[in-house]
Amino acid sequence: MAAEVVMPQQGYARMRRWPRYRINVPVRLVVQRPDKTVIVSGRGMELNEGGMALFAGVELKPGQRVEIEFTPPYGQPLRVRSTVRNRSGYNYGTEFLLLNREDKQQAEQIRQVLQAMGSPTDDDE
Repeated sequence: MAAEVVMPQQGYARMRRWPRYRINVPVRLVVQRPDKTVIVSGRGMELNEGGMALFAGVELKPGQRVEIEFTPPYGQPLRVRSTVRNRSGYNYGTEFLLLNREDKQQAEQIRQVLQAMGSPTDDDE
């Protein structure tokens, strides 16, 4: 599966910490509710070192924590803890959490996956 690098649009160049890679992978969201755990299928659309843009048919609010399970285009399956940062319909922007050693190991695996996908270039957008 090929990945496409998505460079920030002109007005966003200073806001983005990492380039985004366009992907298309199935994801599972693990959502903790007060009375039960809900698992929802979705699609990962963009990935970077700090988070993932995804689509999932579930009501999530900014600030809510979820776990995202996915297999990147290059690498082993991952399960990362995340916080919902923004929402548009059922499209969500999430940020990976780095609260403990396990979280940091997952972030390092994502970095390795992105390195395998190639260096970002300016010719994609």
